[in-house]
Amino acid sequence: MSSVKVAVRVRPFNSREIARECKCIIEMSGNTTVITNPKAPPGSKEGAKSFNFDFSYWSHNPSDPQFSSQVMVYKDIGEEMLQHAFDGYNICIFAYGQTGAGKSYTMMGRGEDGQEGIIPQICKDLFRRIRQTTTDDLKYSVEVSYMEIYCERVRDLLNPKNKGNLRVREHPALGPYVEDLSKLAVTSYQDIYDLIDEGNKARTVAATNMNETSSRSHAVFTIFFTQQRHDQTTNLMSEKVSKISLVDLAGSERADSTGAKGTRLKEGANINKSLTTLGKVISALAEIASKSKKSKKADFIPYRDSVLTWLLRENLGGNSKTAMIAAISPADINFDETLSTLRYV
Repeated sequence: MSSVKVAVRVRPFNSREIARECKCIIEMSGNTTVITNPKAPPGSKEGAKSFNFDFSYWSHNPSDPQFSSQVMVYKDIGEEMLQHAFDGYNICIFAYGQTGAGKSYTMMGRGEDGQEGIIPQICKDLFRRIRQTTTDDLKYSVEVSYMEIYCERVRDLLNPKNKGNLRVREHPALGPYVEDLSKLAVTSYQDIYDLIDEGNKARTVAATNMNETSSRSHAVFTIFFTQQRHDQTTNLMSEKVSKISLVDLAGSERADSTGAKGTRLKEGANINKSLTTLGKVISALAEIASKSKKSKKADFIPYRDSVLTWLLRENLGGNSKTAMIAAISPADINFDETLSTLRYV
């Protein structure tokens, strides 16, 4: 399906995996990712499974000539998506995977040069292009919102004082929206950087067995990007609005590996429900895209089964382009989680 691109990215071993002397069970060549079952006898049918994606990023060993850097990932996925936004499409980029697999690193990255993730790079690029193309007849405006979906409730990360559960409503023309969600105008990359930083501090984070700073919520950073064009010959103004949603999904692990109990278990159930719905929505859209035009009407897409998919409806179906990046661990101890991530996407 041309409107959905899927990539998978493997990270280096973390300190926990190094301490446990883990073996690397992932191999990549071209667009193919191969996972080896550490428990299966070598060469057996259960031994290795291979999966094909639009992109397979080998980010396991920085000294490897095949190493995929943050910039490479952005060039393949971010640049194309930003171009779609300038063309008037809604776009959506997700990072999916178990806790600690590198989702936040791929999306947000780190502050050092060359370590920035897709979100900072897309924002920098957006303002660079705005500066280069603004004229008397073409003006741009940019607004942003940042929310967290935690246990199927929506919180405004740019206004954390508003502790309440914000309501999701349906607008007859504009589709689903969050009532009272802050929408702030920004004029530079620095403005966006400061807002993201503020929002990240307000996110719901908890320690699980898998990761000390595990994100227990989906974070959705949305850029509303408006292009106003003045036509000299007709003296009319036209407006093109694109919505760029950048989503850092909560970790997808099963309850037994995180040692979850009580509240954590309930969080996990809500996280898994929304991730399952997201999977269903994306496969339903992919199926529709491959059908003939005649049979498109009868298809049901379960957007309303979770808050996440309902809010992203405009960015998933219709006039939109989507990219999903699955982040995976290379370690043998995470075989089950990694396999389920590869199967999901």
